[in-house]
Amino acid sequence: MNVTLPDGSTLELPDGATALDAARAIGPKLAEQAVLARVDGEPRDLRLPLPDGAALQLLTTRDRDDPDALYVLRHSAAHLLAEAVRRLHPGVKVAIGPPIENGFYYDFEFPEPIREEDLEAIEAEIRREIAEGREWTREVSSRDEARQRFSAAGEPYKAELVDTADGDISLYTQGEFTDLCRGPHLQDATPIKALKLTGLAGAYWRGDERNTQLTRIYGTAFFRQEDLDAYLERLEQARANDHRRLGPQLDLFHLQDASPGSPFWHPKGMVVWNQLEDLRRRENLRRGYLEVKTPLIYDKTVWQTSGHWEKFRGEMFLVAGEGEEPHAGLKPMNCPGHMLLFGSQLRSYRDLPLRYAESSTLHRNEPTGTLHGLLRVRHVTQDDAHIFCTREQIEAEIFGCLDYAAYLYDLFGMEARFDLSTRPPDRLGTDEEWDFTEAALASALERRGISYVVNEGDGAFYGPKIDLHMLDVLGRSWQMGTIQLDALMPKQFGLTYMGADNAEHAPYVVHRALLGSLERFMGILIEHYGGAFPAWLAPVQVRVLPVAEGHRQAVSELAEVLRAASVRADVDERDETLGKRIRDAELQKIPYVVVWGDRETRDALAVRRRGGEAVQTTSLEALVAEILAAHPDS
Repeated sequence: MNVTLPDGSTLELPDGATALDAARAIGPKLAEQAVLARVDGEPRDLRLPLPDGAALQLLTTRDRDDPDALYVLRHSAAHLLAEAVRRLHPGVKVAIGPPIENGFYYDFEFPEPIREEDLEAIEAEIRREIAEGREWTREVSSRDEARQRFSAAGEPYKAELVDTADGDISLYTQGEFTDLCRGPHLQDATPIKALKLTGLAGAYWRGDERNTQLTRIYGTAFFRQEDLDAYLERLEQARANDHRRLGPQLDLFHLQDASPGSPFWHPKGMVVWNQLEDLRRRENLRRGYLEVKTPLIYDKTVWQTSGHWEKFRGEMFLVAGEGEEPHAGLKPMNCPGHMLLFGSQLRSYRDLPLRYAESSTLHRNEPTGTLHGLLRVRHVTQDDAHIFCTREQIEAEIFGCLDYAAYLYDLFGMEARFDLSTRPPDRLGTDEEWDFTEAALASALERRGISYVVNEGDGAFYGPKIDLHMLDVLGRSWQMGTIQLDALMPKQFGLTYMGADNAEHAPYVVHRALLGSLERFMGILIEHYGGAFPAWLAPVQVRVLPVAEGHRQAVSELAEVLRAASVRADVDERDETLGKRIRDAELQKIPYVVVWGDRETRDALAVRRRGGEAVQTTSLEALVAEILAAHPDS
């Protein structure tokens, strides 16, 4: 058999040879450092036989930034975690332990609860395992043998997983621990040079709140200590920027059990919210969108027509009379209402494209355990729009959405990444419709020169979509906006327009939300800026501080002048020292602080800019001009 190497050369190997055999044939150093194979572009365990004619790439410890190399390193680290927990906590039952973005976790059922303080001992045990030496061996077992093996070992979760596993039952063993696992794994633990357990959480078995609640231990691992140090520094910064801490601290919002998943917005938070809403309305107007408003509750027949009653009912808040079955539902999205709006009168091809925009309250019945600050809520507000267009207008409308998204993300200093999410297994419509809509989105991305990743099977049940991700200042990726192309729902609602040929045609609909959930976007913005919003978004742009009692009148008049010039200004005239009031303004992350004493005039203000130590002398006119010029509409 032969395999092709990355340089195009061919390597001849015995039939049934593995990737590790190929590495040994090339050289002993490569075989020693190899951690993973890519076979025809797919990650694969070094121990598995290679197919004849495969393209082979061998990843080594030098590929420390490669996502697949990190994946196999962290997968192996998760197994070391499980071995350590079993040794330190006899009677523990082991569930699952996959690698995830930036690390790994493992779920356990402990005989007694553990605490964060216990992680240090577990981490020390993992380091002892690494120092002692661990190698991974792979074996294939029959389903019955594997089930009996795990049942005898008192591992009910593993035995249950055997029954639902696809394909061959493979087992990996290191030290005293054998796990049901597809792999891949390292040859041995030597490449794991840096490891840290990062926290505990609760998790239901198989994600179902009706099942046993397990304890999830999170961790991460790297090929180099300096990479772990950099990651932990980013993690610490992320904790400092956590919107759940900064939101109440900066008096923006709070959450409480009286209405789970529904934020209470304070006046300062509403200033930021309204700035985003003004931006949305202003840009929509510039781009030809028409503002509409549709009802919050619809009869179930509407949801049956749209397909949501069947596909999305479990995530809806339903409405029922006393002793009745649900007959209506609060809207979790705006699509059906906009379909009804389009269908309320006769339409011509001359009316198209017709772009409806609505920032409406939506409700989604998210499970309590998944709620997370502003990032996962039940009360949702989207910068939503639906564009009704002809087949010929699709590409131009997708281009318009992509350009709009690029403008918004650039405005907030965030880098965009794009996924093309294709037809899911549980979908409506014909393959021919899906072929066309998927190709239309791919063509728009390619003709715009936008690189993208295909996310197989993750489209909406009625159409494919472009998912927009943003990279924040901490390097974290957030899934935000979406652009979806729909040929199905307009037909389900019987929507038509009169074409130039005097015949009726069904329109296509582009569903799009670019900021996505405004609640989620607010949470991300708070963390992205660490609460230090740019001046145009800041709830208070200028705080004015009188030095003494005799300066209060002048300060009050100055604040009024600033407000009249459309600058958000307040006054802090508390009976505290000037230094404390300056420090409080810094903690509130206010962009400009003006100190007014005996020497200050409107032509010579003493101004402290956020982040700067030096006080600068600036005229009132120049200060107002500087603040207003920072606004995106200036």
